[in-house]
Amino acid sequence: MEIKEFTQPYQQQVIDLILSIQVGEFSVAITAEAQPDLQNIPEFYQKGNGNFWIAMENDMVVGTIALIDIGDNMVALRKMFVHKDWRGKEKAAGQKLLDIVFNWGKERNLQHIYLGTIERLHAARRFYQRNGFVEVPKSSLPPSFPVMAVDDYFYHYQF
Repeated sequence: MEIKEFTQPYQQQVIDLILSIQVGEFSVAITAEAQPDLQNIPEFYQKGNGNFWIAMENDMVVGTIALIDIGDNMVALRKMFVHKDWRGKEKAAGQKLLDIVFNWGKERNLQHIYLGTIERLHAARRFYQRNGFVEVPKSSLPPSFPVMAVDDYFYHYQF
């Protein structure tokens, strides 16, 4: 498995992977159209301290993770999705993607990562906690954090 920065030829695979997990696995009522960031990943994510990475296996996108620069050495973690066949300790795609984010943050002297997620993603919430994220109330998020309407759990990581 290879982790690399997003490039345009992989856009449709990214959209297909994310929607298959959101809608197919977790029954989140969302469409590609409701996620305009996926239509223009470079403009939305790949600027400032933000970026978008993909996990690749045999030229197939099996995972994604992104950061949005929200200013003041802070980023918002978004679009962390891993195909079910590449989850867990054996393939560890999720851990490899998160490690890229941590390395990116250290290289750029970032101070904080914030993220929002939904209640039913129990394994994802445990994964974040194992990696040093601490649950925080919505009221403690920085004003620049882009809260998604569906998110009901929020986490913070301090470098």
